[in-house]
Amino acid sequence: MEITCTRCHQAIEDDSTYCPTCGLPQLMYQADTGAGADQPERRAEPVRDAASIAWKPAMGVAAKLAVPAGIVLAIFFLYSIVNESSFLGLLFLMAAAAAWVVALYSRNQKPASITVGAGARIGLVTGIMSAWTATAACGLLLYGARYWFNAGKFIDDFWTAAVKGPMLAQWNSTGYDPQAIAQVEALFLSPEGRAGSGLSAVLFLAAWLLLFSVAGGALGARFLARPRRPEV
Repeated sequence: MEITCTRCHQAIEDDSTYCPTCGLPQLMYQADTGAGADQPERRAEPVRDAASIAWKPAMGVAAKLAVPAGIVLAIFFLYSIVNESSFLGLLFLMAAAAAWVVALYSRNQKPASITVGAGARIGLVTGIMSAWTATAACGLLLYGARYWFNAGKFIDDFWTAAVKGPMLAQWNSTGYDPQAIAQVEALFLSPEGRAGSGLSAVLFLAAWLLLFSVAGGALGARFLARPRRPEV
């Protein structure tokens, strides 16, 4: 009787526990048919698809890492803005967190295997949680700095210097009409412009966090989520 893979339906040798085509493990069990009948037979029930995800445990693992990572990312993102430094390292931290989530999920749930696509989806969920947490934390930190610690003047002076300094110089270098540049400058210095610019910066960070978390989840599934041999 020919044995075929439950996923790709390619032929598999009798003594093989993994599909040579797609790599899906094929569980074996001992058939107790009497004395002397010890030959292993293939389990009839379907095994977990490597592309499927048990979302409840996956969400639990993601939340344990995504929420702290989001808070840390928010703090260092604001720090990088004030010190005019790069926040590229924060993106790699997000990718590492997503890869770690995939590795922990794979280890705790012991799936037969996990595909790169499944890892990317877990990474996306991790990134959404981290991006939401980072956005909320940035808003809370800015609100607290302005109204609780009386740092509103520092924030306003910092933004005014940024608009009248490098941003105005960049606008003037484009050769636009001076009157139009003055209107844009006034818009950026208005309360609405300050709030919109801050929100845009946080959304920009969130978009990059999602991108790097998806990449980190995919890499985690490729290199960290080691497939386990099925139990006999």
